[in-house]
Amino acid sequence: QMSNSSSITKFLLLALADTRELQFLHFWLCLAIYLAALMGNTLIITAIACHHRLHTPMCFFLLNLALLDLGCISTTLPKAMANTLWDTRAISYTGCAAQVFFFLFLAGAEYSVLTIMAYDRYIAICKPLQYGTLLGSRACATMAAAAWGSGFLNALLHTVSTFSLPLCHGNVLQQFFCEIPQIIKLSCSDFYFREIGLVIFSALFFSACFVFIVLSYVQIFRVVLRIPSEQGRHKAFSMCLPHLAVVSLFVITIMLAYLKPPSVSSPSLELLVAVLYSVVPPAVNPLIYSMRNQELK
Repeated sequence: QMSNSSSITKFLLLALADTRELQFLHFWLCLAIYLAALMGNTLIITAIACHHRLHTPMCFFLLNLALLDLGCISTTLPKAMANTLWDTRAISYTGCAAQVFFFLFLAGAEYSVLTIMAYDRYIAICKPLQYGTLLGSRACATMAAAAWGSGFLNALLHTVSTFSLPLCHGNVLQQFFCEIPQIIKLSCSDFYFREIGLVIFSALFFSACFVFIVLSYVQIFRVVLRIPSEQGRHKAFSMCLPHLAVVSLFVITIMLAYLKPPSVSSPSLELLVAVLYSVVPPAVNPLIYSMRNQELK
């Protein structure tokens, strides 16, 4: 037992496997997923940066999304892979703080970008004549900057708040990367209410974005269903469905991780949920977007 956080110099992460054979299997599996995510997102970034036909608002936000996905998966997986390979569980105190900060920063910004993309789809389908004026290059750059800025601010507040909590319950985290709910479990019970308050504030922000996305799609579908031609409806749906799939995956897994009651807690479930929201979206997003987007293909 540790008396307080000042004496903690490192945390111990969850070991993904007990035997050496399983560790190697996990390592190669993680490496395959990581390389797939790297390749998919890098291809999207390169395609959009190099082709003038892809210099549209939607593709600009997609470029941002790919950059954020690259950052997100690079924050968690390489450290887990290195630990598996060297048969260790340790992560330094500062390394852990950095992981929490960067993951929250990139995931928060990604959610804001997904919200902006819903607005982009809404304008494209419901107000096509105003698309050029409402989503000019300056407006797009401002919205992207706001998304990255809000992610940064959110991450800074949570990281400072979490790592100023006194920790009374050792230094073992039941997760393969440093995650706020796991660190809160180690804190002295009197102190974690402040961080819970911040979590509620963030949840409200996330909910507001979610409501905005849902309302955008209600409007979009109302317009799409009035399109007389089958082909027109199909085109409109194929513009929206990838985005809707990505948002749903992201929102459901984040909510499972951060809003489930503490009583519903099994290490395997928590691990599964963490993999779902931290590893799966960055690896799958490029696929979802390029499958449906003819120009990107």
